[in-house]
Amino acid sequence: MKEYSTEKIRNIVLASHSGAGKTILCEALLHFTGATTRMGKIDDGSTASDFDDEEVRRKISLYTSVLPVEYRDTKFNFLDTPGYTDFVGEVISAMRVTEGALIMVDAVNGLEVGTEIALNYCSKFNQPRFLIVNKMERENANFQKSLASVQEYSEIRLIPIQLPWGEKQDFHGVIDLLTMKAFKGEGKTAEEIPAEFKKDAEEARAKLVEAAAEGDDTLLEKYLESGGLSEAEVIKGLSEVVRSCSYMPVLVTAGSLGTGVLKLLDAILDLMPSPKDSAPVVAAGKAGDETLQVKDDGPLAIYVWKTTADPFVGKQTFFKVYSGVVTADSRLWNQTKGVEERVGTIGVPRGKDSLGVKTVHAGDICIVPKLTETSTSNTICDKNHPLTLPIPEYPTALYKVAIFPKTQGDSTKITSTLHKLCEEDMTLSWHNDATTLQTILQGMGDQHIDVAIRRAESKFQVGVILHEPKVPYQETITKSASAMHRHKKQTGGSGQFGEVHLKVSPTTEKEFDYTWDVFGGAVSQSYSSSIQKGIQTVMKEGVIAGYPVSGVHVSVFDGKEHPVDSKPVAFEVAGREAFKQAVREANPVLREPIMMVRITVPEANMGDVMGDLNTRRARIQGMETEKGHSVVTATVPLAEMLRYTTTLRSITGGRGVFKMEFDHTEVVPAHIAQPIIDARTKEMESKKEE
Repeated sequence: MKEYSTEKIRNIVLASHSGAGKTILCEALLHFTGATTRMGKIDDGSTASDFDDEEVRRKISLYTSVLPVEYRDTKFNFLDTPGYTDFVGEVISAMRVTEGALIMVDAVNGLEVGTEIALNYCSKFNQPRFLIVNKMERENANFQKSLASVQEYSEIRLIPIQLPWGEKQDFHGVIDLLTMKAFKGEGKTAEEIPAEFKKDAEEARAKLVEAAAEGDDTLLEKYLESGGLSEAEVIKGLSEVVRSCSYMPVLVTAGSLGTGVLKLLDAILDLMPSPKDSAPVVAAGKAGDETLQVKDDGPLAIYVWKTTADPFVGKQTFFKVYSGVVTADSRLWNQTKGVEERVGTIGVPRGKDSLGVKTVHAGDICIVPKLTETSTSNTICDKNHPLTLPIPEYPTALYKVAIFPKTQGDSTKITSTLHKLCEEDMTLSWHNDATTLQTILQGMGDQHIDVAIRRAESKFQVGVILHEPKVPYQETITKSASAMHRHKKQTGGSGQFGEVHLKVSPTTEKEFDYTWDVFGGAVSQSYSSSIQKGIQTVMKEGVIAGYPVSGVHVSVFDGKEHPVDSKPVAFEVAGREAFKQAVREANPVLREPIMMVRITVPEANMGDVMGDLNTRRARIQGMETEKGHSVVTATVPLAEMLRYTTTLRSITGGRGVFKMEFDHTEVVPAHIAQPIIDARTKEMESKKEE
């Protein structure tokens, strides 16, 4: 592929609800411009975007694909993103490196939850956007109804720059309001607007000209004086209102038929900003923040927005050049990791293929193989001019699973595999829980986790078993109690003897407090550390249900020792057993983590959400309204929130979101605690039998 300068590049993300037709529209664009000889199909797994085995199997997009399209001496980097909510991290990463968005709706279904999410992130990134009403050829397609559904939700005004030339089986093409011509099929030939659409087109054109006039004071003056603008003036004014996010132009297509693709490319070229026209990027430099213009002669600043690890292909690093130029066979500095990386070949990604180039200019997106240290969200720059580009905010993943290796061989590879998976995906994370001793994988939902696990098995040959995570309960005491234990063991040689008297009492100041209160030398203080070691062993293992013990003060106040048989190990055993007895006498209870939860839902769903929370032992802390949504804050036991991601989606049709963080611990009610203790005891007994 040839090189393109900054002003000859358009980076465009396609975002919408799943099934709106992003992938097939990309196929139509590739086919129309001659990049492919035929259009691929989702059903037979032949599309350029969805080339991963798992995407082919599920027949949906799971990862962002880059599809460059060459038209009118310009390169359009189309980023086809997944529409399913679990993979929203891919949408965020793609919007981070694009200057414009195509928000797509199905002409039958209108606005859907995935499209709402896409519009929200466009607003967050302040991204110019088009609305594409796709699938106009479908039975029950309705342009005006789809338009109204989006306008009701969108804060930005919609302005059609095209009208459909018919609907359903009578959809022939588009009526372009910029040229006031009709274009059948792909749009190569202009025709006069059919008489039955003339009036609607003239009314829509008047509104379009009015909107374009708002983009420039000079144009506004001319419009007010003459009542009209030329085609070039309309495009100039419209490009201003699009780039300022004052208006969202509306276009129509039928991706599977390739209808409307030429005028779509024209509109992107005329109205969407190139990287050169985009807002400057602020990077953290050595002496403070630096404002970077997207240009070749600026300091080198590259953002890594995606990485893929594949044992067969090797590691692939996708990055966007924000400033400067990158050439093949060069050395670059990874500012995030503090290491130098060698760049061998550079390619322009097109689905699973890579088209080689020698030089990549500012504003372009490219791919580099075999960078060893670089991972997603890293900044690459010149070592002598260090810069760090900002990382977008990703939603917190709250869907957790506990994972276990299937075989002993899998256990040796599981850590490195999890590291690779999470390095690729900013919404995926893992950690080892010190309390439950489980490996926890966190994602955006069950589909997200399922894809990650299948990837681990197919790409890295690591088998894992999933379980629901255990709640990190704690054991504690509610009153003071004393106990003693004498450990006496006589064998053929020297024996073991140690006697410990201790008292336990609850404390809120520390997890564990230990004092040596033996007077008169009944026991040598040299045994104190051994007694403490025995006690702390029990605290890790638990007494009533195998959960860690905390909030306990232990006072060792008496004991006995033998001049010959007393040994540290004897006092360790005596301390351990005395502590167990004392805890059992001190009215032990289970404590559970209580989470502070903030749930944002459409007002219509508030009643159902509140009703559900009442079944989860929630305590409502407050309610408020925010931008047409209801927000409820509550404290809820973690045990009741393990699968709340799925429940909330079900209640709200995917429109509800929540945040959750640890707040405090509380005693588990007795009627709930006993079944937990019984189940845990049974589990521990079965392990002993094994």
